[in-house]
Amino acid sequence: MSEAGTADRKDGPYRVLARKYRPHDFRDLIGQEPMVRTLTNAFASGRIAQAWMLTGVRGVGKTTTARILARALNYKTDAVDQPSIDLAGEGEHCRAIMEGRHVDVVEMDAASHTGIDDIRDIIEQVRYAPVSARYKVYIIDEVHMLSTQAFNGLLKTLEEPPPHVKFIFATTEIRKVPITVLSRCQRFDLRRIEAGVLVGHLRDIAGKEQIEADDAALAMITRAAEGSARDALSIFDQAIAHSAGRVTAETVRGMLGLADRARVIDLFEKLMAGEIAEALGEFRAQYDAGADPAVVLVDLAEFTHLVTRLKYVPEAADDPSLTEDERARGPQFAEALSVRHLSRAWQMLLKGISEVQGSNSPVNAGEMVLIRLAHAATLPTLDEALKGLEAGGDAAVPAGAAPRRAPQPSGNGGVRAVAERTPVASGNGGGAATLRLAASEPSPQFEPPPAAPEPEPAAETVRVASVADIAALADRHRDLAFKVLVKRCVRPVKIEPGRLEVSLTEEAPKTLLGDITAKLQQWTGRRWIVSLSRERGGDTIAEIEAGKRESAILDARADPEVAAILSRFPGSRIIDVRIPEAAEDDMAPAPPPGDDEDDES
Repeated sequence: MSEAGTADRKDGPYRVLARKYRPHDFRDLIGQEPMVRTLTNAFASGRIAQAWMLTGVRGVGKTTTARILARALNYKTDAVDQPSIDLAGEGEHCRAIMEGRHVDVVEMDAASHTGIDDIRDIIEQVRYAPVSARYKVYIIDEVHMLSTQAFNGLLKTLEEPPPHVKFIFATTEIRKVPITVLSRCQRFDLRRIEAGVLVGHLRDIAGKEQIEADDAALAMITRAAEGSARDALSIFDQAIAHSAGRVTAETVRGMLGLADRARVIDLFEKLMAGEIAEALGEFRAQYDAGADPAVVLVDLAEFTHLVTRLKYVPEAADDPSLTEDERARGPQFAEALSVRHLSRAWQMLLKGISEVQGSNSPVNAGEMVLIRLAHAATLPTLDEALKGLEAGGDAAVPAGAAPRRAPQPSGNGGVRAVAERTPVASGNGGGAATLRLAASEPSPQFEPPPAAPEPEPAAETVRVASVADIAALADRHRDLAFKVLVKRCVRPVKIEPGRLEVSLTEEAPKTLLGDITAKLQQWTGRRWIVSLSRERGGDTIAEIEAGKRESAILDARADPEVAAILSRFPGSRIIDVRIPEAAEDDMAPAPPPGDDEDDES
């Protein structure tokens, strides 16, 4: 949102900046040029829609745009008496519409009017012509909060409204609006305001308010607003009151509990170099200065993202919301660090942020995250380690990777990589390399290589001819969770040596096919091709067992003695049928007499 027309009187009540500089026409809107261009062409050609849907994040100007649009529809002056986008002069209805008190422009908050009764009131009123304006305009804010019945009740009127009625909807949750409603509206996606545009807007307002503000402070406010003009003005208003004079970066940082961006970059540098003691000292100093531990990690993640982005988009350093330190040092890190190390740091920070936010001791949790991050910075990646082993030495660090520090016996607990070659029996008589990573201690000691794991049974000794065999293998290896999934979710279609074709039930997890492939290869010692068939396949093991159980219960219910017991005890039922093994042996057929005689003779 942007500038308003007139300033407040010095003797009048104070208005916050977000209201004082609220846009009054389309020229004042900032960052929404595509929408303004579309509406300008539509009004010029007379192709005015019957309903509009305005969507976007909070504070980008949805409600303000709706009021300006209602003003444009009802624009009337001595010289102009038709809908117009050019709102240079104040029309007959403009002030009342912008102040939300015009009788023909009805604003409704769907968050507090969600029911069908509220929509019935609108449906009853649309039949009447406007009192004084050209159009009767209904502005429904947060329209996604309407109930299903309310949406359904609105559909017919929305599709064929009277010629004197226009609807304008605003929402932050466009996915919650039924498609039947969206299809009847002309949709505008209001974008987040770009950082450069928002910084310039704040600078203009600071000049009009005769407030001195540092560029670094405005950049911080813009970053915290995340593209929302209303949030930016609210934070700027608070910063003016907090500083009682010149708005500086230090003032904004202390007000929002932010960390110093330069110190965040220093912390990032220490972490990437594996300097754990120095990194912990810097983190504790920022915490003592008032920075929130979670905010520090969020800033670290943002800088990690910036450095990664600069590797591919160097011109991103020209972003006006960046500080001078970020512009100067970001490209240096982008050139020195590899994408593998940056992506690993990004993943660890994302996980660490949630840990810190949910911890009872955020500063301790934050320190543990930094320790893990610094340890990971000194570790070689897997391909680096393998290349070093192939070269016959330790894993070398390639050019462009993170700076590596040798492990210090009495220092900060770095991580050392121990590469060993352990002969492993294989079919071709060759040897395989085993990489072992161990945490360094004050006195580094090399641990003996671990004993070789027991080999899996050879392929020819493991027979897999049915889904039941796979379940038996899972049971043998004590993988009960996988066994349950196989029994419940897998329908056999075709099974051949090394090839399995199955279909899955609806409750099967998406990773089940990959898990079956990996487990079979691990347990049988051979590569398996597992594919998904479009055929239904046979019954699952669980369905077969359930059928047998149901058949046994039906047979038991038909037994006269069981039937007599059930009739004797009303309400009783059969829950299970179990046949003792001894009884099964007694039921086995006796050998022919001739065989016995031959044995005796």
